[in-house]
Amino acid sequence: MPHRTLIRDASVVMPEETARTSVLIEDGTIADVDPPRHARADEIVDAAGLHLLPGVIDDQVHFRDPGLTHKEDLRTGSMACAAGGVTSFLEMPNTVPQTVTVRALREKLERAARRSVVNYGFYAGATTGNLAELRRIERTRNLPTPGIKIFIGSSTGEMLVDDQESLEAIFAETVLPIAAHCEDETTVRANRQRIGSPPTIRDHSRIRDRWAALTATLRAIDLADRHRHRFHLLHASTAEEVAILACRLLEKRELVTAEVCPHHLFFDTSDYDRLGSLAQMNPSLKEAGDRKALWRGLKAGAIQILATDHAPHTLEEKRLPYPESPSGVPAVELVLPLMLNEANRGRCTLEDIAAWTSDGPARVWDIVGKGRIEPGGDADLVLVDMAEERVVRNEDQWSKCGWTPWHGTRLQGWPVRTWVGGRTVFANGKVEMEPCGGRLEFDRERGGYWAESAGSIVPASG
Repeated sequence: MPHRTLIRDASVVMPEETARTSVLIEDGTIADVDPPRHARADEIVDAAGLHLLPGVIDDQVHFRDPGLTHKEDLRTGSMACAAGGVTSFLEMPNTVPQTVTVRALREKLERAARRSVVNYGFYAGATTGNLAELRRIERTRNLPTPGIKIFIGSSTGEMLVDDQESLEAIFAETVLPIAAHCEDETTVRANRQRIGSPPTIRDHSRIRDRWAALTATLRAIDLADRHRHRFHLLHASTAEEVAILACRLLEKRELVTAEVCPHHLFFDTSDYDRLGSLAQMNPSLKEAGDRKALWRGLKAGAIQILATDHAPHTLEEKRLPYPESPSGVPAVELVLPLMLNEANRGRCTLEDIAAWTSDGPARVWDIVGKGRIEPGGDADLVLVDMAEERVVRNEDQWSKCGWTPWHGTRLQGWPVRTWVGGRTVFANGKVEMEPCGGRLEFDRERGGYWAESAGSIVPASG
């Protein structure tokens, strides 16, 4: 018999409105929104006073599995997702070994099936010499991937792809959407040489400055436009990037989408004095004016997605003297509480949050059946209490790394229950321990590109 769960009397956040109603889940899908009061259910969840949102889709995480699992792994990372209301993640390919072959991608999917408590997908990584393998990945049936990840900066070995010939070939000869980390390595190296030794943590934003980000971003957009290739800019960090994206939005130019991360929304270079290398990330923190511009870009629709770039390292590693300290911060279990707190402050709405964290990534990456609360959709849901206040503490983190740059911050608005495919994976402060997530499926038959219009992402002619 199918299992039916009725979430009764919640304030349900839908694309066009938030309405107090009920949602009926049956056998992993949303069977009905506003079902009859007498609808039969095996479980009734009294959600009066709470808000129901679509589960968060985090399209940029580093769960370090395999190879660097002392920092994080698919099990602990997915448990952190569940606690934070993240029901699906897309993981980056710079693991050990790198996810740059059919075999490595298949093994990642098999590993996640055994370990993840939420839904999962994995990018195929580009190198200077794996174009044939990328094309093989595209042709291989039953091997889902959202797209190709290119490190145009901020990587080592074969995963740093910054020579023009290799970039031209990847954009010209592949069909999957491309996502890129954009920092120009030539600029970074020149800045490092100019600053000299010994650099301090405050020099990190001078070495990886706005021009390093802007130069690489312009280069990638030019490639996308010339080759008519869908391109997604990861972790925008500068006001100049926002201006470029806003111009494209006004001109209704398709092909390019973008995202921002919470550390660039909430921190700037003034935070080095307080956080030291705990605020070290790539792209680096910029000025307060850039942070404000990123918020404006997100609100205006020039930036479509909010993602975490969850990149955990141990505290011992992060406390190494700069520049030996690694870049990256964990955020997957706090991105939703951070944004709920901002909604309570009036900076954004719950509809905004659902658009940026759920509907936006589902549409940009063609994720089937997710991102909205509507009949027929997958029952990936998160129930939140907008009144609950809690202080963020390192010792409470589900992530294996066990720390957060938001330690000591008081936030109002927290997830209280998370469903993945209709199954509870987080409730009463506890995470479901058994793997129950499923691999994400991607619609490659849709055609066209995606552009932003009137506050929502809609199909645009290609």
